[in-house]
Amino acid sequence: MTVAQRDEWRRPGPTPEQRRNDLWLGLGVTALALVSLTLARSTGAFLLGPPPSGQEQLFWTVAVTLPLIWRRRWPAATLLIISVVFIAAQARSAPETQFSSWALFCALYTVGAWGQDRQRSRRLRIGVIATMFAWLGIYYAVSIDHIPPGAFADAVGPVPPVLAAMVTGVLVNVLVFGFAYFFGETAWVAARREHELRTQAENLRRSQAEARERAVLGERVRIARELHDVVAHHVSVMGVQASACRRVFDRDPGKARTALTAIEQSARTAVDELRRMLGVLRAPASTDAEPPATGGVERIGELVERARAAGLTATLGVYGDAVALPESVSQAAYRVTQEAVTNTLKHAGANVLDVRVRYLAREVEVDVTDDGRAGRRVNTLGLGLIGMHERVSAHDGDLEAGPRAGGGWRVRARFPLPALADPPVGAQRAPSDEQQPVVDTARSA
Repeated sequence: MTVAQRDEWRRPGPTPEQRRNDLWLGLGVTALALVSLTLARSTGAFLLGPPPSGQEQLFWTVAVTLPLIWRRRWPAATLLIISVVFIAAQARSAPETQFSSWALFCALYTVGAWGQDRQRSRRLRIGVIATMFAWLGIYYAVSIDHIPPGAFADAVGPVPPVLAAMVTGVLVNVLVFGFAYFFGETAWVAARREHELRTQAENLRRSQAEARERAVLGERVRIARELHDVVAHHVSVMGVQASACRRVFDRDPGKARTALTAIEQSARTAVDELRRMLGVLRAPASTDAEPPATGGVERIGELVERARAAGLTATLGVYGDAVALPESVSQAAYRVTQEAVTNTLKHAGANVLDVRVRYLAREVEVDVTDDGRAGRRVNTLGLGLIGMHERVSAHDGDLEAGPRAGGGWRVRARFPLPALADPPVGAQRAPSDEQQPVVDTARSA
């Protein structure tokens, strides 16, 4: 907030609850002032001189304290009323001064803390303070001639008693009015800073929301580009196979049948990829999106090797019957594993990393675990986790990320497989999860 904005800022008015509190405050102070008046009359302590009638004493006591019930709704008017009534009550020698002075202090503070126009609030407070000191001077000038001859008979100090009484009165009033002015300014500055903090927090939340939205859009665009490349590849394969089928259809029906089977498989895969691509393309495109990556599950071993080179004891296990995955699923599985391994290297403080790829009946699963800090918190708003969720969700999969029961951290993603996912020609059959994995990389020294 700039200096001009700070000068233009207006504190919001009191809430209904604050108005109710002011009502109870004004009534409470008025009741205590009436008790103080009763005690003053009972003791005969009439410091300002012979008092007026009892009814007039009640009137001045109520008139100087009751306006506090409007102190935050109309602070300037409340201060003016209390100031005028306070001086008039003292001029009439009203005996109640304790809570009347407190009401004046409270009204002066409230103008500083709640006044909408800062310049007018400062001028009003300074004017009231100057008026009070002027009234104090007038009171001293009028009262000095009426001091009884033996009023200071027991005075033994070096300062003349009349001067000492005047200086004491001035110092007390300086402290009272000074504190009222200072605390009022402090309360207003605190309210303004609280407003600034709320504004900054709201701007920060808005910026974080925009950053998350940009991250989601960017990730979707990257996924869409990857899917586009995969679909183009399958359509090209279908064209080549159709051309070969046309050339050998009459001479070699067996080769033609093989080509038609390949066309059918490619068509099914291409339709599936097109469906996913249309889903992610619902979001607007971004011109500064990063180029698509070409990594697949066959490159997960490279991630493990990099983790081992960084000093971790890293292993890779492949379980189940390996099948030919759609390229988009393979790339998504690779990217999720890459992000999980990267988080382990950067944040976990781990020593052991275990990466597993499982080929199940209708889905493929990648599982990354480590023995790092189990108590570390997962940032659900982090861009890396958002990217993993987007990649897995684009393929109708499930993602789990969080601490393990036995310690450490786990990221597990499952991707459903198409209905026709056949083992590649010459693929080696992997053992089940209960057996040793096909790939079991050696542990680091």
